[in-house]
Amino acid sequence: MPQDQDPTVERTLVLLKPDAVVRGFAGKIITRFEDAALKIIGVKMKQMDADFTRRHYFDLEERLGAEVYNLTSTFMQQGPVIAMVLEGFDAVATVRKIVGSTYPNEAPAGTIRGDFSHYSRAASTASGKAVANLVHASGNKEEAAQEVELWFDKDELHDYRTLAETFTY
Repeated sequence: MPQDQDPTVERTLVLLKPDAVVRGFAGKIITRFEDAALKIIGVKMKQMDADFTRRHYFDLEERLGAEVYNLTSTFMQQGPVIAMVLEGFDAVATVRKIVGSTYPNEAPAGTIRGDFSHYSRAASTASGKAVANLVHASGNKEEAAQEVELWFDKDELHDYRTLAETFTY
């Protein structure tokens, strides 16, 4: 059921970060979302440049400082990312639950970050590197709408019905 027909159906952006791509986790991560009856309505691979990284992380420097922004920016530009728009009931919160805590060492087992990474804030600080946490997920509905619009044109988003929708919607 498309988002415009049911207010509980949401869209959210997920990025498989360069560490997820180079470690070959794309399929495993995508499966987690599909297993939760989230539908992929847009997907692409992109190499982020400095300008696009600034547009995506437009408020990161203000929120967390120049050092965090610079580490994150460098990390996100080191390899391609896979961007996806997922759609489903309460998609933003559902994706955040599946992904787990920002710091993988704090993420519970069963989450993407808890199962596939162990990096910590302390490791990031000690190494001077960004937190390698595999996935970016929109933080709230407003952020999701803004990020989806930044990453995807309307003609890149598809409306179709999955088999799971016949049972869940």
